[in-house]
Amino acid sequence: MKCFITVLSLLFAGILPAFPQYVPSAENLAARREFEGFRFGIFLHWGIYSEYAQGEWYLNSGLQQDEYAKAASCFYPIRFDADAWVRAIKDSGARYITFTSRHHDGFSMYHTQTGPYNIVDATPFRRDVLMELAEACVREGVRLHLYYSILDWSRSDYPVGRTGLRTGRLLQPDYDRYFNFMKTQVHELLTLYPQVGALWLDGYWDHDSDSIPFDWRMPEFYRYVHALKPACLIGNNHHITPIEGEDFQMFERDLPGENTAGLSGQEVSHLPLEMCQTMNGMWGYKVADQNYKSTDELIRLIARAAAKGSNLLLNIGPQPNGELPATALERLKGIGQWMRVNGESIYGTQATRMPEPSWGVTTCKEGCLYLHVLSNEVSCITIPWNGKRPKSIKALSSAADLPYQYSKRSHQLTITLPGGRDIADYVVEIRAEPAENYNW
Repeated sequence: MKCFITVLSLLFAGILPAFPQYVPSAENLAARREFEGFRFGIFLHWGIYSEYAQGEWYLNSGLQQDEYAKAASCFYPIRFDADAWVRAIKDSGARYITFTSRHHDGFSMYHTQTGPYNIVDATPFRRDVLMELAEACVREGVRLHLYYSILDWSRSDYPVGRTGLRTGRLLQPDYDRYFNFMKTQVHELLTLYPQVGALWLDGYWDHDSDSIPFDWRMPEFYRYVHALKPACLIGNNHHITPIEGEDFQMFERDLPGENTAGLSGQEVSHLPLEMCQTMNGMWGYKVADQNYKSTDELIRLIARAAAKGSNLLLNIGPQPNGELPATALERLKGIGQWMRVNGESIYGTQATRMPEPSWGVTTCKEGCLYLHVLSNEVSCITIPWNGKRPKSIKALSSAADLPYQYSKRSHQLTITLPGGRDIADYVVEIRAEPAENYNW
């Protein structure tokens, strides 16, 4: 009895946690390893906002929620073909898709029973695009992850934060009610849709300016998710240090450890990593945004992410008619051509311990070191090498042996590259005995 009283007093004093520390299950750890091996995925931001063609934040621009919602009554993406989407994405070399099941506008892109504001009940299309996409992913062997917004610009029970202040909604904040609504939707998503591998949460930052810190009850939410599906990975785009219960760490518009966009100043954790970036400028479809990154730039970004030990989640905003933009499809095709030849230098690789060289980046996996030469102007490269002579040094694209000099005294390898290269990422593969990987 005395021991029980002591534990209670420690709990109330905040010295002991009210719940056991999160220990990921064996299935979850296996899912993390699989996720880390993917290295490349495609983000799909799609909702009724695509009809306005002004991006996914259009409701936040001062529109009235009731007027905005009228877009649902004419949302009819007649050219939507889940199999065509998944095949194009798979052919690009991407191993997984993250799809927006519900964005900040509160519209559900699947058939939820929590209310009629969803693609089946509120639109003339009356098809569950998420189910079609999930089934297509199963057929093609592509993993499906689901984006889910924890903030809502349309529901009255959501406690208003710093965004969605002019939507004209009735304000009756009740976080207990809203929290239970989210749990119900997540239960639907994880139990009704096949092989969902992860939840990608967004919106936590909506309360980052509150004078009194807002309690999102995320650890409780995460426990609920893991109880439903222990292998389901959880990530949260909150721009802070990972919260107890999260399974991967994401970085918005920046590689881990960088912060050029001002959204990723948090420290890099030991969790699996993912960087998300747009293919053009916006996440959701914007008709005027044709500022697409080149295929070469995107290939180099995949390599640079892998060199940081991170996946790249590359975004596309589908059109309101259900098609992926033609330029996006062109970029996917170009990436796929490179990945079919060089993918082994990306999939399943890890960051190396080598300082980042001026000519590119490096990745590795057991027995292999990959040099990603991102400049076509370099004629030779020198790297530290504290071991025996390599078994082979080849160009990954052609399997041709490359001339090199090995200095045991200076512990260096100098590799001569062919001239006339015109490639986004020329990959050099160095094979060595695994036990001899001294400084990778």
